[in-house]
Amino acid sequence: MWVLLIALGLAAVPFTIEWSRKGMTDAERAKAPGQFALLSQGTTHFEWLGPERGPVAVCVHGLTTPSFVWYGMARGLALLGFRVLVYDLYGRGFSDRVREAQTADFFERQLVDLLAHERVTEPLTLFGYSMGGAIAAHFAARHPNGVKQLILLAPAGMVELGGGKLALARDVPVLGDWLFLAAYPWTLRRGVSSEVDQPSSVDDIHDLQHGETERRGFFPAVLSSLRGVLRGTCEDQHVAIAAAGVPVLAIWGEGDDVIPLTSRDTLADWNPAVRQSVITGAGHGLPYTHTDAVLEVIRASRG
Repeated sequence: MWVLLIALGLAAVPFTIEWSRKGMTDAERAKAPGQFALLSQGTTHFEWLGPERGPVAVCVHGLTTPSFVWYGMARGLALLGFRVLVYDLYGRGFSDRVREAQTADFFERQLVDLLAHERVTEPLTLFGYSMGGAIAAHFAARHPNGVKQLILLAPAGMVELGGGKLALARDVPVLGDWLFLAAYPWTLRRGVSSEVDQPSSVDDIHDLQHGETERRGFFPAVLSSLRGVLRGTCEDQHVAIAAAGVPVLAIWGEGDDVIPLTSRDTLADWNPAVRQSVITGAGHGLPYTHTDAVLEVIRASRG
């Protein structure tokens, strides 16, 4: 009996740690820059950066680093004349921790709602980084007339998640949740700490990333995205984008150990018209570690 009780207690530890993390409060949100919108699925935190007028650029962040990942890029985009909209996906940053499955439809609805809230009706330059690349591809495929250009930075959706612990966590209910909550927080924090000596155009980005891991609902949201929008590839979406004639620019990190550089060839197979560039020496964090090089590629692509 005691052995069983001890085993059950140990099994409950990852879930107990998750529930002990700080929830999102009004006091926390009072410290946030930008604004909040109550949308159909919950409250979304967003910011407008750059000039009050100009072509709209909407930036979709990745799996684990919320909208602050774009701050350095936004300054450069503003100098190019863009009016930049960044926002926190549900489960990240100051946005609500929503219990719905984080599928492509779920994230498309968030962006559609936010654009309607902000009365954005003109065609966008749509940026997607990492998982945001998959979200942006789904949006562009469904709203091709609303996207002037799609710019992807180390985009996800080129390959399916393989084997290993992440695939087990994704595919097995309950046990997968336990495994993910037990192992992934440590893995993510170790990865963030390993980049502390890298340059960044975002002030205190590593402290901000660590702070995100201390908020309740963040890790369940990451797992839900792995089970949802990141479960398969974006082949159908990129084929549809190519057929619709939406211009696509994809920028990759030469040393990216998250999104393999072979994804470049996969994307070219799906969309032969895509323009692609590789940033020498960059890893997966290229929007903030190699911001100037990324902006130069974007600047050159505009002629």
